[in-house]
Amino acid sequence: MRKRRLGNSSLNVSEIALGCMSLPDNPKEAKAIVDEALDFGISYFDTADFYGKGQNEELVGRSLGGKRQDIILATKVGNEWNEETDDVTWNPSAGYIKSQVHNSLRRLKTDYIDLYQLHGGMITDPSDETIDAFESLKKEGLIREYGISSIRPNVIRRFLKNSDIASIMMQFSLLDRRPEEFLDEIAEAGVSVVTRGSLAKGLLTSEALVRAGDTDGYMDYSQPELLAALKELLSIENNLNALALHSVLQHETVAAVVAGASSPDQIRDTIAAYDSAISAEQIEAAGLITKQSRYKEHRE
Repeated sequence: MRKRRLGNSSLNVSEIALGCMSLPDNPKEAKAIVDEALDFGISYFDTADFYGKGQNEELVGRSLGGKRQDIILATKVGNEWNEETDDVTWNPSAGYIKSQVHNSLRRLKTDYIDLYQLHGGMITDPSDETIDAFESLKKEGLIREYGISSIRPNVIRRFLKNSDIASIMMQFSLLDRRPEEFLDEIAEAGVSVVTRGSLAKGLLTSEALVRAGDTDGYMDYSQPELLAALKELLSIENNLNALALHSVLQHETVAAVVAGASSPDQIRDTIAAYDSAISAEQIEAAGLITKQSRYKEHRE
């Protein structure tokens, strides 16, 4: 498993990360998936305090056991839930971030978080306060680096200009190429992209045509457009999973692809796709087939 440096930080992450949101609730089953990931050299694990309202962090903490020093552990903050009403509110305040980090540390069974990410963001947020909170946590040694998870251009540009973020997590795939517009700008700021949704809800897997037939379309694709595009992609490479992974990893700005797994078999499928040879010519051909869309909202 190859590694890439996360922005200008000291963190080196495996090119495939395990997105822990889809881990089963059963601790034994979750540990089997984490162990499989570790065995294949995956050393970057991503979760969030919001997943299962803290339960996912607990699963990850238990599953990693004595491997903590060997991995990069990332989690997210910003979605505050009310345990009595189950309501969720957005809270990027310094007070909430500084208090919630201790809950995440406890659940993850660690005394530091490698990458602490703001789980969203709006242009109306008090971003200076948020950034100060992350910087304070770095100085305290509770986190090593921080980043954001956002697809909003105005939020991304604000953090690129005003903060020392190491990474931006965003949805990016052959069927959602909106981030390409900003990759050079992000790289020039010394920041990396971490992708999510790179298999496009299973549309870029062996189940592509079946899944497309069960949808009304995807992103900017109507169902007929989606089916046509997938058939053309399959004519380039039958292993869409491999084509999908390598198409985003071709960009130097992308440090890692976060891929979920709900079974050890899915880890093996992802690694098989990652290890498959995909040529630059295939990637270029795929780019000519798919739409190079742009973000329409949150630009100002």
